[in-house]
Amino acid sequence: MKRSTPRTALGLVMASALALSACSGGSAGGSTSGAGGSSETPRKGGTVQVLQNADFSYLDPTRGWDGGVNSFYRLVYRTLVTKAANDASDPNAMVPDLAESLGKVSDDGKTWTYTLKEGVKFDTGAAITSKDVKFGISRSWDPEIGIGSPYLKQVIDAPKDYEGPYRSGDLDTIETPDDRTIVFHLKEAFPEFDAVLSMPSGTPFPEGTGKGDEFINDIVASGPYDLEKFTPGSVIQLKRNPEWDASTDEQRKAYPDNWTFTIGIDGATIDERLIAQQGSDINSMTSAPSIQTATIARIQTPALQQRLVKNPSTCLTYMGLNTTKKPLNDVKVRQAIEYAVDKSSVLNAAGGTQFATVANTIIPSTVSGHKDFDLYPSEGGKGDVEKAKALLAEAGQDGGFELTLDIRANPVMQRQGEAIQQALQKVGIDVKLNVIDVSTYYETIGTPSQQHDAAITGWCPDWNSSASTFLPPLFDGRNIYDKGNSNLAQLDDQAVNDAIDAGKKLTDIDAANTAWGALDEQIMQLAPVVPLNVENRLYLPGENLGGFITPSGDIDYTIIGLKDPSRG
Repeated sequence: MKRSTPRTALGLVMASALALSACSGGSAGGSTSGAGGSSETPRKGGTVQVLQNADFSYLDPTRGWDGGVNSFYRLVYRTLVTKAANDASDPNAMVPDLAESLGKVSDDGKTWTYTLKEGVKFDTGAAITSKDVKFGISRSWDPEIGIGSPYLKQVIDAPKDYEGPYRSGDLDTIETPDDRTIVFHLKEAFPEFDAVLSMPSGTPFPEGTGKGDEFINDIVASGPYDLEKFTPGSVIQLKRNPEWDASTDEQRKAYPDNWTFTIGIDGATIDERLIAQQGSDINSMTSAPSIQTATIARIQTPALQQRLVKNPSTCLTYMGLNTTKKPLNDVKVRQAIEYAVDKSSVLNAAGGTQFATVANTIIPSTVSGHKDFDLYPSEGGKGDVEKAKALLAEAGQDGGFELTLDIRANPVMQRQGEAIQQALQKVGIDVKLNVIDVSTYYETIGTPSQQHDAAITGWCPDWNSSASTFLPPLFDGRNIYDKGNSNLAQLDDQAVNDAIDAGKKLTDIDAANTAWGALDEQIMQLAPVVPLNVENRLYLPGENLGGFITPSGDIDYTIIGLKDPSRG
C-alpha cells in the first residue's frame, strides 16, 4: 500500500508517508491496553495534542502518501470510499464515504458507477459534486503534483499522454452525467477498485483549485476538521469544519473540538512527557509508531503498562537495491548482499525483539498471501560471509566496490545503516551513508534521477491486508515513474510483470493469496530488495485519551478523543 513510517524507516509521508504513516491493512487480533485504558469511549469537546518529531510530507493528498499523513488526512478529507474505522467489527472493510454505496460494476468489471450522498460540502459551504471528485482524482496525473498513491492512474483508462487537468484539461474516461453521478472506465477489470478510491489521491477538490503549490500550506477541507493554523516544521492546528454533516459520515466520530500537532520535538522528550503526564500532556499522544528504545525499561510499572498499546504491524522495513546501477545490475552481486547483511544486528539497531522481528520474505506473516521461506539463510540471522564472498567472486567483484546507501536523518535508521555498513565491509563492499532530511526523504528516493545505489525504507499494504498492494507497486517494471516512484529497485522483469498481471485477474481470494506468495519467492530469487524486519507498534497515549484502538498497529484519529474534556 503505502510507504510506512516505521521508526526504522517513514514516512511518510510521513514521507507518507505520508506518510504518511500507518498502513490501512490490518492483522488478526485487537490492540492491547490495560483495564479502563485507552479503548474507553471518548466524549465530545476539548483539544487532543499530538507530539511528533517530524513534519508531515504534504497537506496535499495527491502528493502525500504514507502511514502518518494518511491518518491525518482522514481528519480533513473524505473520499468516495474509505476504510472502516478502527472500532468497526471489520476494521479492514471498505465502506461508503462520500458515496451512497460501494461501486456498481459492469459485467465486464471495467466500468464502476457511484452516486454521491446528498448534503456533502466543502468547508466553503459549496456542495461537493461529481465534477469536484473527478477534478481531484485527475490531479493524480500531473507530473509535478501526482507523486502520491499511484493506483488511480494505474487502473483508470487515461490517454498515455494525459498530464492532469492543469496541463491536459478534461479526462473523458471519468464521466459525470449529473452532479451526483460519477462513472469510471478502467483499463481492465480490477476487483478492488473500491479500495483504490479510498486512497488519499481520491480526495475531491473544487474545480480549478490546487494548481502549483496552492495546497502546500493550505487545504480545502471535506472532512470534520479544517486547517486553522499551519507553521511548517512547528505546528498544525485544526478546528471543526462547520460544513461537515455528521449524518453523512458514519466512520468519523470527531470527538475533539480541536487538534494541535506540535512538530519538531525530540523523541526522548516526547516519551518523557507521555510518561510524566504533566498538565495538558494527559491529553497527548504521539504519531510516531513506537516509543524510543531507551524508554522500554521505564515503562514496566503497572500504571504505565495499563496505558501501553502494542500491536504487530503489517509493514516491512527493507533495503531496496537499485538494479540499474552497476554492479547491482548483476543478480549474483545482489544475492551476495542478501547473504552478507547481518539482520540480527539491524534488528538490534531497531531496538531488539520488543520492537521488531527479522524478516526473510517481502510479504510479512501478518499479511494475507504470506509464504514462509528463506532463500538466503544464515545462522542466527547474522549473515553468511563465505557464501557472499563466493557469489561476489563469481560476479568478478572479489576486489570489492563502493555503494551509497540513502537513509533518513533519524537515529534508528542511522544505526541500521551503520549495521549494514559494517556487515558489507566484511565482504569488501564499502558503504557510504547518504543522510536525507526526514520531510523530503521519500520524495528524494522516489525520484530515480536523485536515487543512489540503495535505500532503507518501509512498505505497508493499502487495504484488507492484501498482497495485491504489496508486490505490484514495489516490483511492476511498467510503473517506474520519474517522480513518486515506489519501485525503488527499478526492477523490470517480464516474468514478474506477467505474474503480477495474472495475480490481479484472480477473483478467488485463496487462489490470489497463493499466487502472491509464490511471486514473493520468485522475486526474492532476483534479490531486488533485502527484507530486514517487521516492526511492532508501541504507543503510550495520555491517560485522558479514549478511542485509542489499533488492530493493525495504525492510529485512527477519527475515533480518538478525551474521556473528560474538562481535564488538562
